[in-house]
Amino acid sequence: MLLSLTNRTPDATDLGHLLHKHPARVHETTLPFGTATVFYPRAEENECTAVLSVDVDPVGLVRSTGGRQGGWSLGQYVNDRPYTASSFLATALSRTFGTALNGRCTKRPELVDRPLDLELILPVIQAPDELLQRFFAPLGYSVEITRLPLEPAFPDWGEGRHATLRLRAEKPLHQVLRHLFVLIPALDRDKHYWVGREEIDKLLAKGEGWLGDHPECEWIVRRYLKYQQRLTHEALDRLAPEIDDSDEPDEPPAEKERRVSLHEQRLDAVAARLEAMQPQSVVDLGCGEGKLVRRLVKHTAIPRVLGMDVSSRALGIARDKLDRLPASKRDRAQLVLGSLIYRDSRLAGFDAAALVEVIEHLDPDRLEALEQVVFAHAAPRHVLVTTPNREYNVLFENMAPGALRHADHRFEWTRAEFETWARQVAADHGYEVALEPLGEEHPDHGAPSQMAVFRRVD
Repeated sequence: MLLSLTNRTPDATDLGHLLHKHPARVHETTLPFGTATVFYPRAEENECTAVLSVDVDPVGLVRSTGGRQGGWSLGQYVNDRPYTASSFLATALSRTFGTALNGRCTKRPELVDRPLDLELILPVIQAPDELLQRFFAPLGYSVEITRLPLEPAFPDWGEGRHATLRLRAEKPLHQVLRHLFVLIPALDRDKHYWVGREEIDKLLAKGEGWLGDHPECEWIVRRYLKYQQRLTHEALDRLAPEIDDSDEPDEPPAEKERRVSLHEQRLDAVAARLEAMQPQSVVDLGCGEGKLVRRLVKHTAIPRVLGMDVSSRALGIARDKLDRLPASKRDRAQLVLGSLIYRDSRLAGFDAAALVEVIEHLDPDRLEALEQVVFAHAAPRHVLVTTPNREYNVLFENMAPGALRHADHRFEWTRAEFETWARQVAADHGYEVALEPLGEEHPDHGAPSQMAVFRRVD
């Protein structure tokens, strides 16, 4: 099976840096089911093409441990697996282009988020035209599908089940590879590997920033997880967008009013601290529906406010609400789509940054990436980070012991845990930090939220 990647952006051979595969050489990788080969049939400054060829050994698969799965015995040897894009190709992508897939380029990091004029060709894929359009077109691809004849020597037999898929888009390479990594297995009805709970983590990691907002999200998730209901429900729950910026748990009406008040207190406290710093520019990282952004442009004189979020749906809501403000206020605000775990040149040069109830939505092993993006690369003079105080959860009447406040939270820290993290980040990146409670404090359990105020030491 083949995948062709063509870059027509000026300095097109930069594709070799991104893929970590030199255009002048042939690269081979041994896989559990065969061999993956990467080569460049064309490598010029105006056009560079990399081809991933995956040679699947169907006989070896059958003879391997666990290879015999029953069914039509001859079908284990005579099938379309060696040439049709399938889960084998997604695995080969991960093994051969893993660095590019994860958005890293050591020698040329500025290339990672650069949009490229890309053309992708899958010469053979088995899927209906409608499904290919529904999966790829909403992501901004130009989709061209050519159905293949059932038998070229007998055109009267008509079209077969396979097609050639050609995609065009101007996107960063890592985004394109992630789309393929998720969508190719979702189109494959016969995955070569066992689909268990660990597949949810892979799906969500590669689907971050786009899958939750895809109009066919549920259909993609179901197919990717082979229609396993329990896994599908868990994945969809974790993908559910956080439409309300408040992270406090649902409670009776009287408590609900108090919950809203806590959320407002948190935003008011952050806005007040930012205003007192007298910054010329502020970036709200993980801005959600833009509540803090609106506060800053409505009630302060800060000249420039940028809001960034990974959810296009939340940004749409934020934009609608900003549009209701007078032009003199809304023109000071800008909203952009982006992830907090990838270095982004748009974040450079800000005086202050805010992460309001954001870090707890990241898996703990991704916090280091966020720290590098915010504190090492963007490095604003001040950074304000708020997060729930887990010790306070016992005071919410409807919360089960050990439960988290929001379905999308990956963790919640005690005051001591938050302080340990904050002081380590400050020490690692040249900041001083002060810890503050947010909300009314309980004598034993502290405040509902907690804030770390970082100041860069020049």
